[in-house]
Amino acid sequence: MAAATTFDSTTSFATLADDLRIVNVRALRGPNVTHLAPIVVAELRAGDLAHVAPADVPGFMTRLLAVLPGIASDAAAHGASSSSRRALPLSWGESLLRVALELERLAGTPVTFGRVTVDDPARDRWTVAVAYDEAELTTEALHEGARILRDCLRGEDAEIEDTVRELTRLYHRSRPGPTTLVMIEAARRRGIPVRRNPDDGIVQLGLGATQRRLWSTMTDFTSVIGTEITSDKHWTKQVLKRVGLAIPDGETARTLEGALEIAEDIGFPVLLKPLDANNGRGISGRIDTLDGVRDAWPRARAEHEVVVVERFAEGNDHRVVVVNGRVVACVERIPAHVVGDGTLSIRALGADVNRDPNRSKTNPNASLAPLPLDELTERFLARTGRTLDSVPAAGEIVYLRATANISTGGTAIDRTDEMHPTNRALCELAAGAVGLDIAGLDVLTPDISVPFRENGAVIIEVNASPGIRMHTHPDNGVPRDVPGAILDMLYPPGAPTTIPLIAITGTNGKTTTTRLVAHLFRQAGFATGLATTDGVYFQEHLLLEGDLTGPFAANVVLSHPGVEVAVIETARGGILRSGLGYDQCDVGIVLNVTSDHLGMRGIETVEQLAEVKGVIAAVVKPTGYAVLNADDPLVYAMRERTPGKWVFFTTRSAVDHPIVAGHLASGGIAGCIERGRDGDMLVIRADGHRHELASVAEVPLTFGGAAKFQLENILAASLAAYTQGMSPETIRAGLMTFIPSAAQTPGRVNVFDTARGRVIIDYAHNVAAIGALMEFVGALPAKRRIALLGMPGDRRDDDIRAVARLASSMDQVIFKEHDAYRRGRAPGEVAALMADALAAAGFPRERIATFLEEDEAVVHALGTMQPGDVVAITADDAEAVRARVEALGAT
Repeated sequence: MAAATTFDSTTSFATLADDLRIVNVRALRGPNVTHLAPIVVAELRAGDLAHVAPADVPGFMTRLLAVLPGIASDAAAHGASSSSRRALPLSWGESLLRVALELERLAGTPVTFGRVTVDDPARDRWTVAVAYDEAELTTEALHEGARILRDCLRGEDAEIEDTVRELTRLYHRSRPGPTTLVMIEAARRRGIPVRRNPDDGIVQLGLGATQRRLWSTMTDFTSVIGTEITSDKHWTKQVLKRVGLAIPDGETARTLEGALEIAEDIGFPVLLKPLDANNGRGISGRIDTLDGVRDAWPRARAEHEVVVVERFAEGNDHRVVVVNGRVVACVERIPAHVVGDGTLSIRALGADVNRDPNRSKTNPNASLAPLPLDELTERFLARTGRTLDSVPAAGEIVYLRATANISTGGTAIDRTDEMHPTNRALCELAAGAVGLDIAGLDVLTPDISVPFRENGAVIIEVNASPGIRMHTHPDNGVPRDVPGAILDMLYPPGAPTTIPLIAITGTNGKTTTTRLVAHLFRQAGFATGLATTDGVYFQEHLLLEGDLTGPFAANVVLSHPGVEVAVIETARGGILRSGLGYDQCDVGIVLNVTSDHLGMRGIETVEQLAEVKGVIAAVVKPTGYAVLNADDPLVYAMRERTPGKWVFFTTRSAVDHPIVAGHLASGGIAGCIERGRDGDMLVIRADGHRHELASVAEVPLTFGGAAKFQLENILAASLAAYTQGMSPETIRAGLMTFIPSAAQTPGRVNVFDTARGRVIIDYAHNVAAIGALMEFVGALPAKRRIALLGMPGDRRDDDIRAVARLASSMDQVIFKEHDAYRRGRAPGEVAALMADALAAAGFPRERIATFLEEDEAVVHALGTMQPGDVVAITADDAEAVRARVEALGAT
């Protein structure tokens, strides 16, 4: 950053306003290191303002508090973390946080969390995190917040009213509708996973093979044919008529002349309505003359090119909901209206009613719409000689709409218990006739408790995807659990609503452990979805290729309708960039935390890296299990973060490990290595029982016990399977059939016995992983041991030197680079750094070689091999290296 600007009383801060800017905004759509819920993160820069506090800018705080007084008090800090709850914001980052939170509150969204996660004026950097209800709104609130701060610096009008109005409109446009919200809330109360796609509004309930989909109250059970029938009001009437149900007479018209002829033919009164419309749009109400038809025609025709002209039916408007062939709710809908007091006008009476928070457009929990005081209401009132300024008599009811839709200000009275049994049966017949799983029937009848045939009742419409908030929140009467009935249809009692989700993280061993867990479940007969650094798999089939350890890959697995168990490798990068791709997991495995990727994305220390990895432990369900490495203090400490049960593993004996021994004494579960009849044994201890899985030496993944670094992976995978009910015998069978190879574990300790010697290819890329690889090579019998090592250029110099020194026990060492992994370094820089570090440690220079390209280094290493040699290669392009090795031919 440039040298700090000197400020004095003559400085014009208005000219520096444009320095205050947001340079990056991103949504983390799952639990993350900052918050275990979705957040929007904004990076704020202040330029030459960085070294001055907001309160030191003359007049700035006065102007800001004048437009947003709510940011001043502790109570009004709303979702801000305790560190930010001060009387006044002390930094530019805190100012932006307070303003954004206040804008969200004013727009009607619930504000739950906000924090300045990085506050570093010396580097002109503030990172502001805000939890969101709708990401689009929070993103815009942050941008508008920065704009308001700039306006206050300039002394200009901050235009708060227009901003809040636009944010409120944006919030209501982007959030789910009331029916979808009711369904989401009901599913979450039952513990059913909910995943909503904000782009199309589709809600996924459940995961994998248990998933169902919703769009409002349309489900993946909903018949396309039934939906097509009900979208055509005339077709619906014909279907109902064929099964003997009473409907109003009528026909369809495409021209005004045709509508006039139909009206004269069926006789007045009539009504006009579009062939396909919702929420009462274009419906005329009662018409008694041909002039009335002429007047109503344009409004109906504007909604659809075909208009239904039908006999106007008398009776009270009822909405009946049928779910899965059974009536579950009925309300009588009352059109929007006011009750006169002899003093106030209709307009004033309506405005008074609209002050009810339950009718507020800014109240996300409002169950009623505001009374309509618009041109359509004026036109409706004109039929009886009134205007909005007319004053009705005391007690007089004045209706504002002909239809009783809740969306146009109507109210609802529950009548479910009053329905006559015959009427229930007829409504169920109607829903079945059109073929809908969930149907909303509009019934006109003077009395729902009297059989339809006795009082001239008619069914005027059948609707797919009916609104249900009027039933869950009626204005009068008993609320009905319509969402519960829908969920019972989608998930009959006893049906699973989710699948086991096993999440794996750690610095080293993630991919092998993930593949092993998936293998265990496949061998046990479960259809398994897998996301790992190699790609996304369903069973053994590669669906998507690439390093897929973030939320996109998790979504692919969890949305696959065949997946019965999901196994998700989760890397630090994905957590930091986007958050997790799931809300909770049944098993969270944390293998280890060692130095890797430090200095990247704000992670400078191993302890900070542990905070990131610990997110996995933090999202384990209360009924789930956190599988933690008891030998790693940073991982062991994660037990305090998890809501789940602790399960520990250690490569020591349980009795020799105080932590594990104490855990077992209190009834816990642990995996360990213990001496047995056949040498060192892989053991699970639980509930006082000791389950021997296999000897270390006989499990293929250990290469006869030489690959000791695999023990953590094997124990963690075995514990994950055991906690999900897999028997020790089944686990043993899976361990014995998991053969390390380029097919089973590509790039992970792939061993090739060639005509010239043994070659090991591994993806190891940090100090701990390469150290384990060198230990493994040292345990193998060999005439000479040759290491071919490289490191990505974005690692710290100290880490690169440390890796080089790990090869000091080898007979020859080759250092290489790869063009794709130089990452800002000059060609040859990393290889030279490694060669110098190894030579400085006393390794002979003549036994060190360096290459600028991986392929050249591999050709050289393979060319120098002699029978009995072992060559270990840390491969950047594992496929290309493998091709070179396989060209030598197997022994």
